[in-house]
Amino acid sequence: MRSPVPTLAAVTTTEALEQQRALYGAPLADLASEVRGALGLSQAGLARVLGLSAPMLSQLLSGQRTKIGNPAVVHRLESLLDLARRGAPADAEGLQARLEEIAAEQATLTADAGADVAAAARALARVVDADELAAAASRVGSPVLAEVLRRAADVARG
Repeated sequence: MRSPVPTLAAVTTTEALEQQRALYGAPLADLASEVRGALGLSQAGLARVLGLSAPMLSQLLSGQRTKIGNPAVVHRLESLLDLARRGAPADAEGLQARLEEIAAEQATLTADAGADVAAAARALARVVDADELAAAASRVGSPVLAEVLRRAADVARG
């Protein structure tokens, strides 16, 4: 006899936005607004640089979807946030060139990346308690760092 297929419970918009806060440090709408304001991008322009369709970006920003499924898109979002926070090139050509570079970026993992994350998590777990690590994971703006902190919290809990 087969087990029934599990169904996914509906996630409310509020829950989706809180999950985004946990994953990305803030709701994606807030991060997109920061990037768009600093770099003068339209929502369609942001979607193009990220490599998402405009409807998919809209669903993410409104909380109809929770998570960015493609690590390369997350990486490009982090690059855009870094550019927005550090200051974009003053000239339009320089900004356009940098946006094109970001659009072409792909997240890469080396064969040792998993080992590096595990080692970092173990090292953090030795010096910071699990509750502090979990709290830090929910506050950082980097999904990669948040994941390391969550893993460290799990290690610290045993």
